[in-house]
Amino acid sequence: MLDTLSEITPVSLADQRSDPEGFAQAFGSSFQRFGFAVVQDHGIPQPLIERAWAMTKAFFDLPEAQKRALVLEGGGGARGYTPFKTEIAKGASHVDLKEFWHVGRELAKGHRFESSMAPNIWPDRPEGFRETFLELFQAFDDAGDKLLSAIARYLGLAPDWFDPAVKDGNSVLRLLHYPPVPADAPEVRAGAHEDINLITLLLGAEEAGLELLDRDGKWLAVKPPADALVVNVGDMLQRLTNHVLPSTTHRVVNPPPERRGHARYSMPFFLHPAPDFLIQTLPGTISAERPNRYPEPITAHDYLHERLVEIGLIKK
Repeated sequence: MLDTLSEITPVSLADQRSDPEGFAQAFGSSFQRFGFAVVQDHGIPQPLIERAWAMTKAFFDLPEAQKRALVLEGGGGARGYTPFKTEIAKGASHVDLKEFWHVGRELAKGHRFESSMAPNIWPDRPEGFRETFLELFQAFDDAGDKLLSAIARYLGLAPDWFDPAVKDGNSVLRLLHYPPVPADAPEVRAGAHEDINLITLLLGAEEAGLELLDRDGKWLAVKPPADALVVNVGDMLQRLTNHVLPSTTHRVVNPPPERRGHARYSMPFFLHPAPDFLIQTLPGTISAERPNRYPEPITAHDYLHERLVEIGLIKK
């Protein structure tokens, strides 16, 4: 098994301030080659991250009945708790071995997206849960805005091109728990899949298991430094860029037998555009050699709905 860090060179978000073009080229090149990048100096405070890990573990340690009381029936898992073995990767034969909690954007009463972006719900315990994850959501949002600016530069667009697209975007912070698994469990904790959104920002997990499918057909282990973010292209950005930036298939495999008694936690932030954003192929990504794969545009809301049906979170 190859370690992707031997090939994916980490980039420092701190370099963006002094050399925005250089950072954009380094970050964008990693995206174009792998669909993934490793970003250090991302600006999310370490004390906040440590508090969030503690809150995540404390929440998933709650009794099952307490957690299930926070399921929003018919909500497609958009907010609150989604129980173990609910989600399945598109085309997979096994459901994923995980449970998760979703935090979305807080909207003012009467906001124009109120009908398409559900309000958050919050558990009574652990104490400080709401405050911690609203703060973390904002920190992810800020880092994501900077990375989108780099992507815009890399694509030859204005640095602020994505700003109106993601203003009040339908982004989701997911708290993930993969419980310990028996020795004879199915081979993956999360089946091979691509993300739906524009980009995903992932805080590293204590337990290994994340792998990406490289273009030569080999699975590569993703083992970032402890202080780094793994960032990957989602299907919306792939569609927008006519596959110039590829949404790479990835999965979470079970650990070696000696580690299967250990739980795995991770915190991905799925950065989405606003529901009414029209995903329409960028003209600069269309050429005679690369014809437009998506001549029919689609709104982010409709695209998300289609995909949530495919992965079983919304029933037809």
